[in-house]
Amino acid sequence: MRSNKFKKIRMDFRAPDMEGKRSRIFLGKNKLMQIALGRTAEDEYSENLRHVSKLITGNVGLLMTSKPREEVEEYFATFQEDDYARAGAHATRQVMVDNTMLYNFPTSMAEQFRKMGLPVDVSNGKLILMGGKENHTICEEGDELSAENCKLLTQFGIKLTQFTVKLICRWDSTNASFEEF
Repeated sequence: MRSNKFKKIRMDFRAPDMEGKRSRIFLGKNKLMQIALGRTAEDEYSENLRHVSKLITGNVGLLMTSKPREEVEEYFATFQEDDYARAGAHATRQVMVDNTMLYNFPTSMAEQFRKMGLPVDVSNGKLILMGGKENHTICEEGDELSAENCKLLTQFGIKLTQFTVKLICRWDSTNASFEEF
């Protein structure tokens, strides 16, 4: 889970609403959140929270807010942030590295780049591509990215993916209603 990406969301929801209440986001152990909400009708904290508890699997969090439903749904529908790709993601475009991009890195990184699959050499105190090549393709559009490709993309500051948040359900404390999206 990218908790640093949630900092922006936390800041956006931190401001008090008209009633002076602040929103809270909980990210943590799924089992702990399930137990806190209750897994069965007998042990749930409030009516219908067991349904929310059943959906807490994988990379999920809880947003507790008194903001209007429409405002929250619109916020998350439009929320997107560029992010570094992770292994297994598919490249959204072709990415090529040229010698000028390598000039910013110290020569001590040559071995690290070689381990990541980038053929580099040291010439006149600068990193250059091996064999007199002018550029090297890290990935083609549609390629599945390996861990090494992702590390290279991160080194060069190239963000290929979008971080988004998908709402999966809603529970209203005023009438204990539960809705799954």
